[in-house]
Amino acid sequence: NDMKTVKYLLAFFFVFLAVSLCSCSHSAKTSAEKAIEKDLDLLKNLDPATTMKYISYQELFPDSDDNTELSDDIKEVFTLFFRNFDYKILDLSVDQDQKTAFAHIQLTTLNAETLAKDFVSASLQNEILQAASGEKITDSNENSMEQRYLLLHSLLEEQTYDTVDRNVSIQLINHGSSTEPDWEITHSYSLENDLVGGLITYLSDPDLVPPDKTLDVYLKTLQEMDVQQMSNYLGLDSILNTSDSAKNAIASALMEQFHSCFDYKISNTSVSGYSARVNAELTTFDSDSILSQYEKELNTYLDSADAVIDGSQKRYNKSHELLLDSIKNNEATITATATFHLTNDGASWKLEDAGTELGNAIFGTLTASPVPEDATGDADSEEASDTDNSEENTEDTSSEDDNQDNTSDNSDEIE
Repeated sequence: NDMKTVKYLLAFFFVFLAVSLCSCSHSAKTSAEKAIEKDLDLLKNLDPATTMKYISYQELFPDSDDNTELSDDIKEVFTLFFRNFDYKILDLSVDQDQKTAFAHIQLTTLNAETLAKDFVSASLQNEILQAASGEKITDSNENSMEQRYLLLHSLLEEQTYDTVDRNVSIQLINHGSSTEPDWEITHSYSLENDLVGGLITYLSDPDLVPPDKTLDVYLKTLQEMDVQQMSNYLGLDSILNTSDSAKNAIASALMEQFHSCFDYKISNTSVSGYSARVNAELTTFDSDSILSQYEKELNTYLDSADAVIDGSQKRYNKSHELLLDSIKNNEATITATATFHLTNDGASWKLEDAGTELGNAIFGTLTASPVPEDATGDADSEEASDTDNSEENTEDTSSEDDNQDNTSDNSDEIE
């Protein structure tokens, strides 16, 4: 009987111990789950203090040169980011001494990869338009954290992004005891990146927007430029920076021709390390057709009695008039393949000598002076000499070397 009693007591003890251990373990898991829910529910409910606790504003743009405190409007970026945030605890385990715990969680965030691609593309577009406006790009306005968050803010306000699920692991530390646990989520770069759907990783990827998509940004932005912007960007400012209304009219007519017919199709890409070559089929106005018509009209005029009577200044004005008419009346287009060269600077892809390459591809033979030096006649006259030089400078929209390289049509490869 005594042996039976001992066996009974031992069995009871082990059952009690197992129940106690299970109870402690269950209590630890429950309190750990509550700690996770407490913080993630605050993120879900767009609590700014919790966002600041987990998300470092500097972490998204570590190369920003602006360490000043961000305005309240900019802090709203993460409120917009987390508006569709959700989570689900899939599994949670507590170690034997109940000091650490690991949770597997499914996070639902907006599609951070798409947002990052939009951000890189929009940043490049802003950079192109800034150059086209004549503004000098400096480190302060290019790398300002405030400007970058303003751009993120506008994207999150204006665009609608799908949500994606992401399975992540979270570690917790127990600062209390096994009987009175006090769990806290361990902060880390990995957790921060996971909570924003991998946005930090995507933004730091120099290949996020590949060369062909980068060229697409350049060409789309070009289509949106006005006359003055395009003139600055493509090197036509020598035409517009003048009081000569005829020259301004020629520049405007060229821009109107461009906008009326320009189209493109990017065909293939080859990448070698930090360099890439992208081929694109460009459809633009046929500059050869314009020049052919212009030369025909000009020669007819120069062979007439009126040209002799007019004198050099009137002949100079008439040559502008004939060129303007040839541009305005042109309906011929040409589609040719151009090769563009891009370089990766470690942050993103960029088009080399963007304004020059794009200008050569679009304007073709019009980048060289279409007027022969003796077109206005009376070459011995000082007045004629001056006007001829003025005419040549008017139509010369690229460097002397560029002119030599671009007298062939725009099907030539752009180097």
